[in-house]
Amino acid sequence: MKFILATKKEMTQVFLEDGKAYPATILSAGPVVVTQVKDVAKDGYNAVQVGYGVRKEKNINKAQKGHFKTLGNFAHVKEFRDAGEFKVGDSINAGVFVAGDKIVISATSKGKGFQGVVKRHGFHGGPRSHGQKHSEREPGSIGSGLRNKVPRGMRMAGRMGSDRITQKSVQVLHIDAEKNEIIVRGAVPGRRGTLVELLG
Repeated sequence: MKFILATKKEMTQVFLEDGKAYPATILSAGPVVVTQVKDVAKDGYNAVQVGYGVRKEKNINKAQKGHFKTLGNFAHVKEFRDAGEFKVGDSINAGVFVAGDKIVISATSKGKGFQGVVKRHGFHGGPRSHGQKHSEREPGSIGSGLRNKVPRGMRMAGRMGSDRITQKSVQVLHIDAEKNEIIVRGAVPGRRGTLVELLG
């Protein structure tokens, strides 16, 4: 299994050999360093723990310093299960993928705060006619004709965004091994600087 951690940089468009322009997102990927290898005998499952990014040493607690040893001061630590054969200290860079690969991307979407039902759930709102006033974006009835409580799962206004989003079959358009950049087709969840997990 191929994997790497990246941060979202910006969106752009890429012209391929067929002459068409494709919307694309530039990801600053790796290098990531293997900080721990877990196995069934000791930990109960097989996994590879990797560190990515740089954090100031004063912001890392003693437990993390002891765990990282001399590998570096990492800003992010993630695990990938059943990743294959690795040893502590191995480095993984953007060259692990090639153009044309179909990958799975996971990231945290933008937080939008408290939003109404029109934006959050796509409600159409009410009509502006026949005596109705300021009802364009109201939710309408919540179906309490014969009930004495709100039904479970009723779609209402509330906090929106900051969700973990997973996209499958995302195409890799270009790999820049020197800059450690991966360009993927389409949009990627999150703002600039969001941590992105890539699985091949």
